[in-house]
Amino acid sequence: MSASPGAGTTQTFTLPDLGEGLTEAEIVRWLVAVGDPVAVDQAVVEVETAKSVVEVPSPYAGTVSVLHGEEGRAVDVGRPLISIERAAPAGEQYREEEQAGSGNVLIGYGTSERTPGRRRTRRAGGAADVVHAAATPAVPDRVPRVTSPLVRRLAREAGLSVLGIAGTGADGLITRRDVEAAIAAATAGTTSSRTGLAVAERVPMNGFRKAVSAALSRSRSEIPEATVWVDVDFTELFALREQARARGLPAPGLLAYLARFTVAALRAHPELNGEIDADRQELIRYDGVNLAIATQTDRGLVVPAVLGAHRLTTTELDAELRRLTAAAREGRATQAELSGGTFTLNNYGAFNVDGSAAIINHPQVAILGFGRIIDRPWVVDGELTIRKIGQMSFVFDHRVCDGGTAAGFMRIVADAIESPARAIDHL
Repeated sequence: MSASPGAGTTQTFTLPDLGEGLTEAEIVRWLVAVGDPVAVDQAVVEVETAKSVVEVPSPYAGTVSVLHGEEGRAVDVGRPLISIERAAPAGEQYREEEQAGSGNVLIGYGTSERTPGRRRTRRAGGAADVVHAAATPAVPDRVPRVTSPLVRRLAREAGLSVLGIAGTGADGLITRRDVEAAIAAATAGTTSSRTGLAVAERVPMNGFRKAVSAALSRSRSEIPEATVWVDVDFTELFALREQARARGLPAPGLLAYLARFTVAALRAHPELNGEIDADRQELIRYDGVNLAIATQTDRGLVVPAVLGAHRLTTTELDAELRRLTAAAREGRATQAELSGGTFTLNNYGAFNVDGSAAIINHPQVAILGFGRIIDRPWVVDGELTIRKIGQMSFVFDHRVCDGGTAAGFMRIVADAIESPARAIDHL
């Protein structure tokens, strides 16, 4: 976090680097108003990054003097976010009203179209969330109701005014579908010079898709990757879980076992649990595993990590994986969880596909993936039988290791899956 002292006793806190390779964040909701007292580490604003909504704490104590940004507006990293005056002597109060139109929260909710003559005041409880009309307000016939910052950004990036969009949600709420329909209507009828076909719609890439595009492009351009795969027999692992259930014991999910076996394989091949410092031509190896899990959400694919996965049992991994994936889907994963992974596990079998040559999650050096597990004819001890088979694929940075190391890593995981009881005894 960075900050610079202002004039006199005023200190200005700038938007810190929130990770993810982003250069800006959108202000979703101010948690304080001008004149409010704040304490060190008190959350003062909610901002939206490409992957989640996070609360930003204040590094200073005192009284809020300036909020540098409106709700719904993007702020660049390193730009002023909030100014705070140091705590005043007893009896002295600092109470300043925000500029007119700086925070239409209940009506309009921070849209770019301002309503002249409106200002925000504070409740006795502190937070500013009541909009009052001035003596001579100029109120439009219809004030748009927009509560989602994603919807506001989608309209703004498409060059559309929410004043011209009819909301189909409850009480006229403007939804994402409404904005997308307006974009489609605005672009319908234009013709592509390359294909000669009419353009059905143009949907701007949101901040999340831009961040994903940049990360994947960087991975492809910088990492010389190779892919290997193997079919694995999951029959014994399924049987182990059923036996535990029959005895009334905890039966962790399959992903928890895969995570435990992956951590064991990384202990044997630590070069796969790190990253490359290209400038110094060095391989960084980590003392511990932050196991990232590819998770599909309404916002897109995110990869939060189980921090300190090497310290957890299979049952503990199961609980943490469930908590982490739920938090990611609800946008509650922490910044450390979203950016701190050292190795990624990808369960694309959840999408009912058999295999995938995944893209390495930069700056990591490898990713392990599992396809769907289905009943297939299989030869066991010279006889044909039906077994539960799934494909495991492994993509690795060829600068870090060669095929022999990659194969050794995969066999540790595959052998543990095929003989889970013995593997767990040795973990």
